[in-house]
Amino acid sequence: MTQPAASTPSTDATPTPLLFTPLKLQSLTLPNRVVVSPMCMYSAQNGLANDFHLTHLGQFALGGAGLIFTEATAVSPEGRISPDDLGLWNDDQLVPLGHITDFVHRYGGRIGVQLAHAGRKASTYSPWKGRGAVPVEAGGWQVLGPSDTAYNASFPTPSAMTLEDIRRVTADFAAAARRALMAGFDAAEIHAAHGYLLHQFLSPLANTRTDEYGGSFENRVRFLLEVVRAVRAAWPMHLPLFVRVSATDWAQGGWDLDQTAQLASLLRYEAVDVLDVSSGGLTPLQHIDVEPLYQVPFAARIKQEVPDLHVMTVGLIETPAQAEQVLREGAADLIALGRPFLRDPHWVQRAAHEFGVQLPLPDVYARAGW
Repeated sequence: MTQPAASTPSTDATPTPLLFTPLKLQSLTLPNRVVVSPMCMYSAQNGLANDFHLTHLGQFALGGAGLIFTEATAVSPEGRISPDDLGLWNDDQLVPLGHITDFVHRYGGRIGVQLAHAGRKASTYSPWKGRGAVPVEAGGWQVLGPSDTAYNASFPTPSAMTLEDIRRVTADFAAAARRALMAGFDAAEIHAAHGYLLHQFLSPLANTRTDEYGGSFENRVRFLLEVVRAVRAAWPMHLPLFVRVSATDWAQGGWDLDQTAQLASLLRYEAVDVLDVSSGGLTPLQHIDVEPLYQVPFAARIKQEVPDLHVMTVGLIETPAQAEQVLREGAADLIALGRPFLRDPHWVQRAAHEFGVQLPLPDVYARAGW
């Protein structure tokens, strides 16, 4: 099989686009800067990956993506967004995920796992099955949150987490990281964005606690920092650790970019390698002005203020030219794509063709003549 290597331009006179410049993260070298963003597929049973996940994630390795992330993978049963989410809370879930990582590696790819807990946004229906809370009799469960306030009227009402709950969930993240290593993943990401549990603790719109985990900025970031430390202790230092954050709640009085920059300056001292900068998802009151590259300025701010922390950006980056522009401007180090990869799993091959770059591909695809 063709093994990954640094991409080369088609002529000596043409410099290699930054999009196809390798990036070394600890001992892991990515052959290009294009990352498959975590995307929930709602296709698992009891947290177990199946043939769908093998086909879905495997196609991106065949297409030349620099790094592939799984969907949000729950660290405990109550941490699932829906009953149909992937999980890493027991050893039975290792083998099918290991089958996927073996396939990706066989075809020269790299793959990471996103570790997640949905908090008050858990026990909800998959998008095409319904809306709002899944009742217990239909497979739902009691959800947790920093406080006892629901996301909205149709979502479950959470139980405010006790200190024991916080310690248990922290341990769940660490245990899931250990399983991820055994399953053969190359990178791990802690999901602290999009209104899920760790983001809920960060935002004063969801976190109304009066103990050491609520109130001040230092208290609201405490849980995330404890999870990062626990995961880093379980996840080897020679493999990269990502943290995904929402840079802003897009709502008055919520988590914002200034606090994100302050958090980023703390995370660089916790052996975090990449900050994955997204936004929103915390409150139904959010107001987002969506346009191409609309989240790139958030990543650029972090990149400017914390230059020794790698930054990944995501959100309505559609074309290779847009992705290259972001990198050329120094706004980010990595480009994460979601919907573009759903439309075209060979997006990276198409980008290489547009830039005149010779992309290393498995032998069975090299005949395409890109």
